[in-house]
Amino acid sequence: MILELLSFACPFILASSGALFSQYAGMLALFLDGLITFSGFLTFSFTVLTDNGTMGTTLAVFVCILIILLFVLIIEKTKADIFIAGLGLNLIFHSGVSLLSSIFFKTRGVLTHEHFVFVTRNIQITEIIITMILCAAAVGFLLFTKHGIYFRVTGTDSDVLTVKGINPSLYRILSWCICAFFASICGSFLAFKISSFVPNLSGGKGWICLAAVLLADKKPLRIITAVIVFCAADYLGVHIQNIFPSVPTSILLSLPYITALLMITVSPSQKN
Repeated sequence: MILELLSFACPFILASSGALFSQYAGMLALFLDGLITFSGFLTFSFTVLTDNGTMGTTLAVFVCILIILLFVLIIEKTKADIFIAGLGLNLIFHSGVSLLSSIFFKTRGVLTHEHFVFVTRNIQITEIIITMILCAAAVGFLLFTKHGIYFRVTGTDSDVLTVKGINPSLYRILSWCICAFFASICGSFLAFKISSFVPNLSGGKGWICLAAVLLADKKPLRIITAVIVFCAADYLGVHIQNIFPSVPTSILLSLPYITALLMITVSPSQKN
């Protein structure tokens, strides 16, 4: 049970860790939910094409970062509203999946293929190890390196960087690219675990990841704790119907979102 819960939470811990960079840079990645689903679709497509899961993931991550880099460069150049741009990107990713799926696979439904079949336990162990390594690297970078400090002041004291002759725009751009890297891996893991691609693969969990980042007040350990709590609520919602079959499915599906709202409401940092 513990292994399953950790495995369930790991992709979203990764996505939240990436979103932390965007929050520090003052450009919270509102495209997160759509990118997770888009990455899952690309991972499926490239894996089927190459018959290699590692290559499929690598290509999916590369394409996602490239797309985000292109858009964030345009945003920085035009000084577009980050909130509107992020929401617009989220819609583009979700609708893009539907369009590309209908073009290349002739369906907008569930996608399966003989080249995309994996052992669930192996994927669970792999994602736990990779999540631990990447999250430790991200926290270490943010807390103990010079460039990590630059990230942490970009969103609140960008003038400090300007005085030092450093362009804050560079760190804003990098924050979205790093977020894209973590979110892409999240989408790949979600697809690998079910050996298929399903529409709306993220299931709205990208918004839960953003809620965890906001709730944690830029504290990495709090982010991980919040994500685990949200995922535990979701996990409970999935399995509690086996014990109480009379509980409406709509209530069970809403448990992680209700939990998120409650935690944000009672959070001391949010009150202040």
